Amino acid sequence: MGRVVGVLAVQGDYAKHMEVLGRIGAPAQEVRTVEDLDQVDRLIIPGGESTTVGLLLQRFGLGEEIVRRAGSGMPVWGTCMGLILLAREVEGRDQWTLGLLDVKVRRNAFGSQVNSFEDSVEIDGWEEPALGVFIRAPVVVDHGPEVEAFAQYQGQIVGVRQGTIIGTSFHPELTSDTRIHQEFVSK
Repeated sequence: MGRVVGVLAVQGDYAKHMEVLGRIGAPAQEVRTVEDLDQVDRLIIPGGESTTVGLLLQRFGLGEEIVRRAGSGMPVWGTCMGLILLAREVEGRDQWTLGLLDVKVRRNAFGSQVNSFEDSVEIDGWEEPALGVFIRAPVVVDHGPEVEAFAQYQGQIVGVRQGTIIGTSFHPELTSDTRIHQEFVSK
């Protein structure tokens, strides 16, 4: 495939993304520093704790570099917490984000950790829905005109795309379905 996929590995479920990338034969590397980011062609920001990861990204200058690289066309995909970090705004919170997706998100939209669940997610252009694993998942409550909402769950937006930036509320890496990872690697 030739493209190296970076997985942000400062906190969260990055190991599961690395496993899926290995299963589909995509060269992958964990990203913890600006130097690591320089070695990859695209980046996955996994689930985790958005406040903590935001602070770490700021402290190590990695956030600024992700924004710069994304501005130069590097594809970035955020799952769950990753979607929150990519958003321009987090509803009801003054929280640092990368601001790469013109969306407003609501954190924990389906409840706390004990309210985690799995269910079918409708994805535009797919005949078969994806299995969505929702763990303290956000939803997109507002988005700009450049943003395409491509995944829905019970009328709520759980997947968006703006150019080369993608965000999903759910965790495809926790299922056996590799379609979203394959699409991200091949684009």
